[in-house]
Amino acid sequence: MRRDVRMLGGLLGEVLRESGGQDLLDDVERLRRAVIAARSAEQPGRPDRAGDEIAVLVAGWSLARAELVARAFTVYFHLANLAEERQRVRTLRAQQDAAGAAGGSGTSGSGVSHRAMPPSPRAMPPRGGLGGSSPRASSGPRRESLAAAVAELGRAGGQAPADLIARLRIHPVLTAHPTEARRRAVVTSLRRIADLLAATDEARTGAEQAEIQRRLREEVDLLWLTSPLRDRPMDPIDEVRAVMAVFDETLFGLAPALYRALDHACRDLPGHPGTPAPAVPAFLRFGSWVGADRDGNPFVTAQVTIQTARIQAEHALRALVNATTRVGRALTVHADAAPPSPALTAALAAARAAHPAVVAGLLARSPQEPYRAFLLYTSERLRATRLGDDSLAYPGAGEFLADLRLVQESLAAAGAPRQAFGELQQLIWQAETFGFHVAGLEIRQHSEVHARALADLAAGGPLPAQTQEVLATFRAVAWIQQRYGPEACRRYVVSFTRSADDIAAVHELADRAVRDGRPPVLDVIPLFESGEDLRNATAVLDGMLALEPVAGRLAATGRQLEVMLGYSDSAKELGPVSATLRLYDAQQRLAGWAAGHDVRLTLFHGRGGALGRGGGPAGRAVLAQAPGSVDGGFKVTEQGEVIFERYGNPVIGLRHLEQVTSAVLLASAPATRARNEAAAARFRPLADRMDEAALRVYQDLAGAPGFAEWLARISPLAEITGLRIGSRPARRQAGSATSLADLRAIPWVFAWAQTRINLPGWFGLGSALAAVTGGAGGLREAQLAYAEWPLLAVLLDNAEMSLAKTDRSMAARHLALGGRDDLTAAVLSEYDRTRQLVLAVTGHDRLLASRPVLSRAVTLRDPYVDALSYLQLRALAELRGLPAEGGPGDGGEDGAEDGAGDGRRQRLQRLLLLTVTGVAAGLQNTG
Repeated sequence: MRRDVRMLGGLLGEVLRESGGQDLLDDVERLRRAVIAARSAEQPGRPDRAGDEIAVLVAGWSLARAELVARAFTVYFHLANLAEERQRVRTLRAQQDAAGAAGGSGTSGSGVSHRAMPPSPRAMPPRGGLGGSSPRASSGPRRESLAAAVAELGRAGGQAPADLIARLRIHPVLTAHPTEARRRAVVTSLRRIADLLAATDEARTGAEQAEIQRRLREEVDLLWLTSPLRDRPMDPIDEVRAVMAVFDETLFGLAPALYRALDHACRDLPGHPGTPAPAVPAFLRFGSWVGADRDGNPFVTAQVTIQTARIQAEHALRALVNATTRVGRALTVHADAAPPSPALTAALAAARAAHPAVVAGLLARSPQEPYRAFLLYTSERLRATRLGDDSLAYPGAGEFLADLRLVQESLAAAGAPRQAFGELQQLIWQAETFGFHVAGLEIRQHSEVHARALADLAAGGPLPAQTQEVLATFRAVAWIQQRYGPEACRRYVVSFTRSADDIAAVHELADRAVRDGRPPVLDVIPLFESGEDLRNATAVLDGMLALEPVAGRLAATGRQLEVMLGYSDSAKELGPVSATLRLYDAQQRLAGWAAGHDVRLTLFHGRGGALGRGGGPAGRAVLAQAPGSVDGGFKVTEQGEVIFERYGNPVIGLRHLEQVTSAVLLASAPATRARNEAAAARFRPLADRMDEAALRVYQDLAGAPGFAEWLARISPLAEITGLRIGSRPARRQAGSATSLADLRAIPWVFAWAQTRINLPGWFGLGSALAAVTGGAGGLREAQLAYAEWPLLAVLLDNAEMSLAKTDRSMAARHLALGGRDDLTAAVLSEYDRTRQLVLAVTGHDRLLASRPVLSRAVTLRDPYVDALSYLQLRALAELRGLPAEGGPGDGGEDGAEDGAGDGRRQRLQRLLLLTVTGVAAGLQNTG
């Protein structure tokens, strides 16, 4: 990896010299050396003279030069992230090979060789650091692998692993939440560089290496010449197409690879028949809010949602056509070697009678190869479905699957099980997972919008535009279901659900919107976000059971019900400690309620990517859920940068899904539940004391007079919307730029990350720990809780990561911009308290001591992020010192480099946004 970083850094240096001359490269190097030296000389509690000198250095540059330097550091981070990702892939593949050598398995000890993965190595930078670990030979399956989970379930006894696997369901929901700060053009450029970086590992001759180097220079040069900022806002369809690129390149191939890995792990279980037939169902389902989530986003309309459904169907059908054609052409099984079943023979005859020209041509090209001919016929039907030829098209994915299973059953019965359960099984799994729609679209809207719409309808007058759009949305859902089936769009999430009336409102609006036909099939999902709503969740569900449409859906689905929990807004309202505990309590009550009402409950976790919004390692998060709340299924949002981080590279994507799946299996096991119940009972009094202390200090800060205005001064909160990183506005409603009430959680977390404080990830934890560690034996009790209760372990470990990415001296410089010594002191003293007590409870001598690779990565990155932070501080300080736009002294000429005119304001804002994208790349997270 160091070789890759040096190579890419050297290429960037060449490009800088060619583009801006030796002077530009000298300025970049001068700043680079200065920030590294400042880190080396840093002494806590002493004046930061080196930092003052760096501030003077960057203040002396023209804004044009400052922009170029900011871009140089940003591009460096993009390239370093690619090198790190490449190292992660190398490490994972080496571990796969080591596990295979030790236990006969490939993917993390679970049976899929990386050579069988989808061919594209394209990838997006993962969150983490500039580091990698060397594989270690193992005599058993690797940690957090499917093989390890299945083996542990077998040892634990109790419920048979096969029973758990039979009801396993993993359900990622992709969202367009704006957390991906990079332009699509930049992302595409980085993909090409990633491909070339991967090719350097495979090149065998000097000529091959020379050509790769030439192309890398070309691509790095293009990356430098590409503007890092968007000239226009993204619209929802842009977001849809970005997600579909991930489906095309990664997800379609990942699903069967994951199933195959678990199936291989299950073959070691006692009682397995050992036949090629898989023991694993298609347990992955994908959902999507992209093009469907209209809560506070006026740009997502009924027509956008319909267009989204069409785009998704196009991608699904195109992928299935290609896969079916490939499998069909390869299935050259002769009729004499494996005679077709009567059912397959009859199906082929019926196809020939219905479409003689199509089938005759296939049979002529494949004489005595009925399996090949029939599969190629299904491919033609898929193509007709895609093109809208109703005479040949499939009415739905179910009929296509029935044809595939007909071929599979015939092959198995004819003595060709390896052909039945090989590539054909992969195709069946893909069709089961993605259907003709890729992902189920999930509508989301705010409860108040529904209430206003009903009031407008009751008034009997001309309907406002918003109410007309609400009704059009239900008609769009009905159209999508008629065209692509109910699974394409049947879930409707109600933000800020306060009572069962909010659920009833959705069903009433659907009935009133679709009067000339059948109303759409709807599973209406309450979303509980605030602390009060989380407390009242079971009371709302009691009311839902009395609603006739809900009772009807429960009867139709085997009493399945879904509830969504919001992590982001609860954390913004309550702070990380109290939000974590309130969410845990809500899960516990909901699981008990479901058991008491004979309901099969799915909890939908609205987690963000950043630690301050419920992010963090996904597998460990699953294991920390309340006992009984997982029960074989896990549904969670995946958004923005997280989508590309986790699913941009097939090797990394498979590892992520493997970790989540193994965690769901273990969390669903009775033995895990018993351990967690015992730990929760023992340490709950300690957690309650932590909750009380943390909530008090958090609300004292967030509720302080002038806090919102202070945050707007010390951070680029107001300017973040200028990045145009998503179609959704930063606020649910237009209002004061300094009001926190309707500010979405993403810009809240994003702004704190830019200040190098990361406050949403740890603030209040220090006071919480102080409240329980002060007395005799208090520290020991907290240490035991950390060791034995996964909930507190994840809370402290995630806070430790946030603290490690916090830089106190740089944070102090940001805080000083606000002119509020009281708030600055409150933040820094809580940081010091939290850092000290987290180390005491975890037993670590330094932050991230148990994660040396990540620790070293953060240490290596910090000076380079500092360079961008100094540039950002310059821009922020100057912008905050300018008069209000349009005020006295703000009438300078456009493009002016000096003075306080519009031109300088615009240049400062551009510099600020450039540093925002750079810091995001360096820290590898936004919101």
